[in-house]
Amino acid sequence: MDISLEVNGASERLSVGPGVTLLDALRERLGITGPKKGCDRGQCGACTVHVGGRPVLACLTLAATVRQPVTTVEGLAEGDELHPVQRAFVERDALQCGFCTPGQVMSAVAAVEQGVADVREFMSGNLCRCSAYPNIVAAVEQVRRADASV
Repeated sequence: MDISLEVNGASERLSVGPGVTLLDALRERLGITGPKKGCDRGQCGACTVHVGGRPVLACLTLAATVRQPVTTVEGLAEGDELHPVQRAFVERDALQCGFCTPGQVMSAVAAVEQGVADVREFMSGNLCRCSAYPNIVAAVEQVRRADASV
């Protein structure tokens, strides 16, 4: 089936089978490698992207069902200017091996935008094998504090 996806502000047309996930469409068809294939079962959060501004697990989302704009970690920055969450992850050393980082960042952006009170609970679906959790939470809190002062 032929589908259209809006990904990171660009319109993309591709032909996919009915069982192709959004993750596979992004990575294998469009060459967008930020979202990672970790568990491929929706348990690790490495594939988290935003669809219509909400975080979703791309490995569990069928590409043909997506009707709203998709944003991946690559679409957060504006040119060379990192998104505040991306910048905070760097400043707080919230990325160790980096495998989970794109999914962590996408969930963190959603947490900040939604004004989530319990960051740890909200991000509990994003696993980090390196155990950078304290630094990840510190990065999210840094951005939340900065947003509150504006």
